[in-house]
Amino acid sequence: MLKTPVIVLNMKTYTESTGKNALDIAKMMDKVSIETGINMAVSVQSIDIKECSDNISIPVFAEHIDPIKPGSHTGWILPEAVKSVGAVGSLINHSEHRLNLADIDFCISRAKELDLDQIVCSNNILTSKAIATLSPNFLAVEPPELIGGDISVTTANPDIVSGSVNAVKDIDDDVKVLCGAGVKNGVDVARAIELGSVGVLLASGIIKSKNKEKIIRDLISEL
Repeated sequence: MLKTPVIVLNMKTYTESTGKNALDIAKMMDKVSIETGINMAVSVQSIDIKECSDNISIPVFAEHIDPIKPGSHTGWILPEAVKSVGAVGSLINHSEHRLNLADIDFCISRAKELDLDQIVCSNNILTSKAIATLSPNFLAVEPPELIGGDISVTTANPDIVSGSVNAVKDIDDDVKVLCGAGVKNGVDVARAIELGSVGVLLASGIIKSKNKEKIIRDLISEL
């Protein structure tokens, strides 16, 4: 399982984080993690998992898995496939690739069968409660309206972070909570920890920046 506190970078499908660019950013994260001892992980497109996992030491996650078992599922993402090329886990139910609760449950079960970590995304406290009953390793609360924005969830809506942490603990104390949406700097990360989360899930704050290593180092500056 991921060690915490942790910074998880979701590469999404930006051109700046696809193919060689994904590997370059992953290596940057790996370098800073080794130098500082701060836990980091990257979540990349399926096509980039092997190249990244072969060349870095920090954990590599898939961005998505589908609720399927091996068989006739053309075009779907098989959990066994992402594991076979080096993924140690997967995001599930990101706001940009939502699933219904039954499919979230199936994906979590499939991941557990394969010893893959699960970071299941939630958009509010009620959804966090429902997901907590499924006992994933991690739950990442991200209000969709703040994703990719300039204001961190820890500033715009801190109650959704602390509320999700408390709600999840009431249901399953083993589920660890991450937070995301608008996280841009070390102050945002520190505030996320103060609110009870064990780390952050972010994307554009690093991917869209011109000096990515500077941003990565700033993100961990308050830890």
